[in-house]
Amino acid sequence: MSNAIAKTSGGFDLQPRDMDQAMRLAEMLANSGMVPKQYVSNPQGTLVAMMMGNEIGLNPLQSLQNIAVINGKPSIYADALLALVQNHPKFGGHEEQFDENTMTATCTVWRKGDERKHTVTFSQADAIQAGLWDKAGPWKQYPKRMLMWRARGFALRDKFADALGGLITVEEARDIPEHDMGAAKRHEQPKEQEAPALPEYPQERLNKKLPDFKANVEDGTAAQDIIDFLESKYTLTDDQRQQILGLEEGAEA
Repeated sequence: MSNAIAKTSGGFDLQPRDMDQAMRLAEMLANSGMVPKQYVSNPQGTLVAMMMGNEIGLNPLQSLQNIAVINGKPSIYADALLALVQNHPKFGGHEEQFDENTMTATCTVWRKGDERKHTVTFSQADAIQAGLWDKAGPWKQYPKRMLMWRARGFALRDKFADALGGLITVEEARDIPEHDMGAAKRHEQPKEQEAPALPEYPQERLNKKLPDFKANVEDGTAAQDIIDFLESKYTLTDDQRQQILGLEEGAEA
């Protein structure tokens, strides 16, 4: 995994030279059909990912494959986060463990020239306290993996902030409410007003129309079709529906 993300400094890496080139490249990639779904027809999000990737030494295509923009904030997938740190010249190594008995993930990471190893744990108890454990989605489907990714993300960010430029993992970003992410306010669409209640169908009117409805039934019209038509404009009672349905019994007799 250490070579999954290699920082590039030359060659055919499509590095734009100014904002105008960057925007044109973002528009081209967003409309290419060759980018992750969230960037399709989304040149603004594409540009944000490209800019963040540039900050940490990734070319535009690497950025789009490994960075996700969530609530307006760029983040990186947990596996890509590790690969990025492993390419750092000061990376000394890392170890990961998982305790099945306590459901605790542990990640230890260290830098070259620094004898102090940094260890972070993230347990089921931590996930419960954070309101994550019963959350639908990956926390339900892959709880052990999510615990491991959370421990990894915290450990690598603590020890290699210089390599990550403030990025957090996609998995963590998805669990942060939008207001905590500082996301820009969206223009909320006006809520659809509830349709006014339909007026009740007068019983006297139904009594007068029953002969006509009976003739319709005898001509082959289904009683339920008459009910559906009336209920598109009025509210019928159960007794009124039964009266209309009873017309079919009379027609069969």
